[in-house]
Amino acid sequence: MDLSLIDRALTDPAFFVNNDPHPLWRQLRREDPVHWTQGLVKGFWSLTRYDEMVAVFSEPNLFTSTRGLIIPSSPEMEQLTPEMMGSGQMMIMTDPPLHVAMRRAFNRLFLPRPVGRYESPGKLLVDEILAEVTERGDCDFVVDVAARLPMAFICEIMGIPRFDWPLMFKWGNMALGNEDPEYQTESSSPLETRQQGTVNLGSYCAKLASERRGGAGDDLLSVLGNAEVNGRKLTQAELMHNGFLYVVGGLETTRNAISGGLLAFINHPAEWARLAANPGLLPTAIEEILRWTSPITHIARVALQDATLRGKKISAGDQLATWLPSANRDEEIFQEPYRFDIGRMPNEQIAFGKGEHFCAGAHLARLELRLMLDAILAQVDKFELTGPVERLQSNLVAGIKHMPVRLTRSQAA
Repeated sequence: MDLSLIDRALTDPAFFVNNDPHPLWRQLRREDPVHWTQGLVKGFWSLTRYDEMVAVFSEPNLFTSTRGLIIPSSPEMEQLTPEMMGSGQMMIMTDPPLHVAMRRAFNRLFLPRPVGRYESPGKLLVDEILAEVTERGDCDFVVDVAARLPMAFICEIMGIPRFDWPLMFKWGNMALGNEDPEYQTESSSPLETRQQGTVNLGSYCAKLASERRGGAGDDLLSVLGNAEVNGRKLTQAELMHNGFLYVVGGLETTRNAISGGLLAFINHPAEWARLAANPGLLPTAIEEILRWTSPITHIARVALQDATLRGKKISAGDQLATWLPSANRDEEIFQEPYRFDIGRMPNEQIAFGKGEHFCAGAHLARLELRLMLDAILAQVDKFELTGPVERLQSNLVAGIKHMPVRLTRSQAA
C-alpha cells in the first residue's frame, strides 16, 4: 500500500471499526519503522518497532509526557491543548521527578498485596456475573460480562457508591470513545463529548476526594484527598485529573483485554482446549492475551530536543506515536508474532508500556483476567459468537463495544 494511504488510515478513527491495521503496521516495520506520518491531522512520527518504543519510554527527560499523550483524531481535536488534558497535573502527564513523587503518593492501593485483598470478593463477583449470563445463554459479552468486573473493582477501590457506577461507565465512554457516534449526544461534537465526559467524571471524583480530605478512609479517593506531593495537598485540578485517570484506566483497558481475550479463544479453539487441559498455562495465557489484544493502540510523546531514531532525525517539538500493537507483533522480538500461543515464552509484551510510566494498574488487570478465565474454565462448557463484533471508532483504544456470545454452562458447575 502507498504510505500516504497508510498515513490516512492510521489517523482516521473510523478505519479501525471494520479494518485490520496490522498489515499497515507490518508494512511500516518493514519499509519505514520510524515514519513521518502526514495524514488527516498535524504530522507526527509513527514508531512501529519494539526497540524504538522502549527507548522512547525509557528516556522521559528526552521524550516528555507533558505535552500530550494522544495523537489528535481530527482537526477539531487539535484544539485540545495539553493544559486541557492535565499537563503537569495528571500523573500520566508528568515527567520525573514529579511523576515519581505522584506515583509514590497515590499508588499504594495497586501494589500486589493490597490488590490481593480483592481475590475472594472478585471470585464471588465473577461467579455471580457468569451465573446470570449462563442462565439465559445469550449475552452481550462486553456489556454483560467484561465491563462489569473492572467497573466493580475500580469503583470499590476508589470508594465510589454503587448507584453511581453507571455514571462512571457513561462518562468514561464519552471521554475515551468520543469519536464513536454511539457515545456522543445528539448535539455534541467529538471534542465536546470528550470534554463533557472528562469534566463530569473528574469533577465527581474531586468532590468526593475533597469531602474525604482529613478523614481516615483507605479508599483511593481518600488517598487522593489526603495525599501530599512535595509537601502540599493536591489542588482541585489535580484531584479532577487523577480521579479521572484512575476511573478510565480501571474501566477501559481490562474490559477490552477480557473481551479481546475471549474473542481470541473463539478464533483459536485449539488454544482454549490446550488451556482447559493444562490450567497451569494461565499465567502465560494472560501475557499472550495482553500481547494479542494490546488494549491501548497508541501512546504519544514529544521530543524535548533533537534526537535520532533508526537514522531518522527527530526535531525538538516533534510528536511521536508509539503504536503498541505493532511492537507486540514485531518480528525482531517475537517468534511467529501472528500466532496466538498461550504458552509463549519469553513474552516481553508492552501492552502496559515500559519504564517510568509502566501501567500503575497492571497487577489489578492481571488479577481480573485470571479470575475471569478461571471462572470460565470451571463453569462454561462452550462459548460461541452469535452475531457480528462491533468495534470502537478510535485509534487510541482497541475497544470492542458489543460482542454477542452464547455461553453454555458446564454440567459440573
